[in-house]
Order: sequence, then structure tokens, then C-alpha cells
Amino acid sequence: MLLIQYTTAAGQRCVGILDGDAVTPVAGYATTLELAQAAIAQGVGLAALADAASDASDDGAESYEAIAQAGRLLAPIDHPDAAHCYVTGTGLTHLGSADTRDAMHKKIGGDVETLSDSMKMFRMGVEGGKPAAGSAGVQPEWFYKGDGSIVRASGQAMDMPDFSLDGGEEPEIAGLYVIGADGQPCRVGFALGNEFSDHVTERQNYLYLAHSKLRNCGVGPALLVGELPAHVEGVSRIRGRDGAVRWEKAFVSGEQNMSHTIGNLEYHHFKYGLFNRPGDVHIHFFGTATLSFADNVRVEAGETFEIESPQFGPALRNPLALAPTRFARVKTL
Repeated sequence: MLLIQYTTAAGQRCVGILDGDAVTPVAGYATTLELAQAAIAQGVGLAALADAASDASDDGAESYEAIAQAGRLLAPIDHPDAAHCYVTGTGLTHLGSADTRDAMHKKIGGDVETLSDSMKMFRMGVEGGKPAAGSAGVQPEWFYKGDGSIVRASGQAMDMPDFSLDGGEEPEIAGLYVIGADGQPCRVGFALGNEFSDHVTERQNYLYLAHSKLRNCGVGPALLVGELPAHVEGVSRIRGRDGAVRWEKAFVSGEQNMSHTIGNLEYHHFKYGLFNRPGDVHIHFFGTATLSFADNVRVEAGETFEIESPQFGPALRNPLALAPTRFARVKTL
């Protein structure tokens, strides 16, 4: 099942089941968070609850394309208080294409002391990122991106701060979570994501990773309910201002193409009590092995990122915009 969040022409928030171009509203629930919290409270699956509450009348049904064209799409999950939505991620988790995979294995195959810190981390994941069920494997690289205020729905612009040295896409799968009243993390589902980063800043020194990640991100448009397929195929594109594709590359995800299990990545995020606060929402990116920056592409303001995978329905599209720095020196009181 695919779910989207959107607003009606009258401005009312809705959750809808997406089937092709048809969007059927889920009656009684204005947000994915409300729907998820009801499923938790009732002890039922999200898909079953959404299906039971769907309004099949013609009056409520809408066209996805009409919603998207009108700019009424919302991110597939959010929180009414953006500070209660954590956006985080993990890196060095994907094995990439067969050629990339072979090159990486050759690179990490020698004496561990000769490897860079990044290659050591990648090797640790390859050797210990897929533990037996119920066990904890090696920790992945982890980073903080921001709170819910940085999340952009499909169609919304990704703002690149004017102090940035680069603004490049990272096509990824994100896990979407709600923390239950008892502190139990509950996975709502998965969505396409653009974990937008400043790769030039990061390349100067890996200790700048934290700076490079404090950026907008794109999520959606649809939420895939249920388990993530073991093999996910997609395409990442950069479209110029004229709409023409100027860069395109396939990407893969899913555990078959990863050095970590989803469960291991989740364990090492939610093991921290800070991330078990009842009512909070989490958007957690699982990493990628494909990005235009690696092909020396520099994306300019006015161009559009496009990330698409058949399992996730419509493409995630976000134009790039340049944002002035809202900076004021600290005032002494």
C-alpha cells in the first residue's frame, strides 16, 4: 500500500491511499501521524486500518496529478511541532553496483591500518553489519540533519544556503517512524528521499561531515507501508532549467545491496533513550552509493532533482533554490 499526505482544494489536510493516479481519502484521519497513533493504540496494522477507513465514494477521490500540479502535496509524515521530528541518517551502508562493489572490496582487502577512516568504517559494515536476527551488529556512521522544518515535499524547492560550496542530491530510502506512548519505536513505512548534502565541504575534511548534512531534504511523495523489498531499483536525474535531463544514473537499495540490515541500522539509532520519546516522529535515511557529484556534476539553482523507483509510485521532484543566510551576531543581554 502507498499512502500520501495532501491538502484538498479547500485547504483541509488528508491522508490518502494512492493507486495509480487515484487518491482515496482515509476518513477520520487528517495526518499520517494520527493514523499511525490510532494503529498503535488499537494494536492493528497501518494498512488494515487505512483500508478500513478509506472513503470509496466518488466525492472524496482525487487525481494524484491534479494534487501535485496544484502544489498540494505534503511530506508523507510530519509532526505539528517540527521540533518533535528528528531527521537523521547513516552512511557507508551501500555496496553499489557490481563494478563499484568489486572496487570497494579490493580497496578494503589489505591491511586495515593502511585504510582511511571511511574505508575502515565501510569494511566494518561489510564484516559485521548483518548480524543474526535478534543480535546487534557493528555501528554504522551516523549523522543528524535537522528537525521537521528542513523536510521538503515533492514539488517544493530545496534551499541551498548561500554559504554552501555545493548542493548535491543523494537518492536514498528513508525509514519513517512514530514513537508509541510507551516509548516503543514503530516503523510506519518507507519513502524515497533526497538526502541533500554539501559534498565539497565534506570532501575538505571528513570532520566537516556534520556541517555538510545540515541542509534541507526531500521526502516522498508516497509512503510504502510494510517491509522494504530486498532489492530496490531506481533512477536519479538532474533536469536543467529547460526540463531536459542532463545527468541520469540508476541506483539500487534494499538489504541485498547493503552492508547493513535495516534492523541493525534501526537498533543503533533507537538504542539511545533520547530517540524513544513518546509521540515523536523520526525520518531516518539509510544511505546511498550513487550521486551526481561523483561524476563532477554541479547542480545550479533552478535545476531540478528527480528520484524515481517503481515500488514507491510517483517520482520525488525538488527544484534547487539559493537561500540567503539568516544570520545575526549573538546579542548580549
